[in-house]
Amino acid sequence: MLIARIRLVNRQLKQAHHQLDALTARLIPTEEAEPGQTKQHDVEILASLPGVGRIVLARLLAEAFDALQRRDYAALRSLTGVAPVTKRSGKSCIVVRRQACHDRLANAMYHWARVAIQHDLSSRLKYAALRSRGHSHGRALRSVADRLLNVACAMLKARATFNPSLATQKTSC
Repeated sequence: MLIARIRLVNRQLKQAHHQLDALTARLIPTEEAEPGQTKQHDVEILASLPGVGRIVLARLLAEAFDALQRRDYAALRSLTGVAPVTKRSGKSCIVVRRQACHDRLANAMYHWARVAIQHDLSSRLKYAALRSRGHSHGRALRSVADRLLNVACAMLKARATFNPSLATQKTSC
């Protein structure tokens, strides 16, 4: 009886993934902007980033649509929880994690950064450098996520997809 339930859940999960892929594919325009040149769309640009899968892509498009349309890096940092909060009082200065953020976006950013450090060399190097300086796992992942948001905003402004060879060249310089 348990095996039948697990098969049902797996089948429903596959159907949900197919529906999500179909919905994001509908967001990609099929017509050309000018003859001979295709205009890069936000969905294609975000999907090209390392670590962005179907769930993270759908979460970004659904929860942070306005900030993505405006290419507002500061708003994206605040919404996703990667922007730190500085608390000052007298001579003390404490930098802590932002609690006032969108929980689902913060979770998506965590997974985006986690997968990016597994598949992207520059993200892996940044994570390793932060960890060697004594940062915690979560703090290092938030810094990687912050860099990824900055790259995403720059790519959206430039209307260009992610090119891993350019990222590797800039890392080695």
